[in-house]
Amino acid sequence: MNLADKVLAINNDLPIRTDAPVHSGKVRSVYWLTESDSKRLIEEKNYNVPSDTPLAIMVISDRISAFDCIWQGEGGMKGVPGKGAALNAISNHWFKLFKEQGLADSHILDIPHPFVWIVQKAKPVMIEAICRQYITGSMWRSYVKGERDFCGIELPEGLTKDSKLPELLQTPSTKGILKGIPGVPEADDVNITRKNIEDNFAAFNFKSKDDISLYEKLLTEGFNVISTALNKIDQIFVDTKFEFGYVKDKAGNDKLIYMDEVGTPDSSRIWDGEQYQAGNVVENSKEGFRQLLLQHFPDADILLNKERMPEREALARDNELPLSVLMDVSKTYIDIAEKITGEKIVLSDNPKAEIVSILREQYQLID
Repeated sequence: MNLADKVLAINNDLPIRTDAPVHSGKVRSVYWLTESDSKRLIEEKNYNVPSDTPLAIMVISDRISAFDCIWQGEGGMKGVPGKGAALNAISNHWFKLFKEQGLADSHILDIPHPFVWIVQKAKPVMIEAICRQYITGSMWRSYVKGERDFCGIELPEGLTKDSKLPELLQTPSTKGILKGIPGVPEADDVNITRKNIEDNFAAFNFKSKDDISLYEKLLTEGFNVISTALNKIDQIFVDTKFEFGYVKDKAGNDKLIYMDEVGTPDSSRIWDGEQYQAGNVVENSKEGFRQLLLQHFPDADILLNKERMPEREALARDNELPLSVLMDVSKTYIDIAEKITGEKIVLSDNPKAEIVSILREQYQLID
């Protein structure tokens, strides 16, 4: 069997019983279960949710996105071997730790297969909750240009690239395009201040003003739990993005939960601690792949300039990256996942067939 066959690149064509269109994101696909299947599973598996909660099957893929494009490699490689399993294993590990330490629940109810989550429907808070412990990336690029105000926070003079910030900063941005919020441009992923959120909390889907403090508390606590654990394996948690949403508990009360993924190489920067002490930045996250793309293509502005999106999409579509690049990325993801979880990431020969078999036999979701 060749390596490309072990990569789960297309994940929106599984024969899961659903009466809604499959929602396919950059990396995950979501299958909303029928009302009767949701009800049956809640009862059979005793999930801690109201009996009328809509459930979905979320299937991860091995696709790799960067700069808002999906990239591919030579030899029919439409993704990165082991990436999907590594991402899910890391998220599962952190969500379990959050629960053990009494932080908050996540949207995940069940994990039938390393590529699959069964999730409950959540109402997302329309904020990319970003936490930064070091100055790097877009924040550093803006700082060099003289910007000192980030999301309403004043940064001091004299900071150096990749250095630790005086304190942990929360620099939120919009999730999706929000309309009609004074002072907030109608564009995806624009920086916002705490005052923007306070003045328009309902527009960001918060149930109350008090929940802004709760999300900030959960963001800081989640960051610190992961940072402390990474520290023990000599890795530095540089910055990360969390997402939050509301679900109902069994009694029908709203609760704020973590959703999407947490502390993964896709949503965070993670640096090797030993190398950092020696003055080098070694990325154990997707940032390494982004940097590689910036060096690989002669005109880096295409990747950094949102106004050149059509050129960027053509670049991703028309260029097959060297196999060695994808295998380096594969090693980064698998190595960090094994370090974090303490368990081996096993590459499946045919992940799709395994998923179909489990969802048919153990969950009766495939005819």
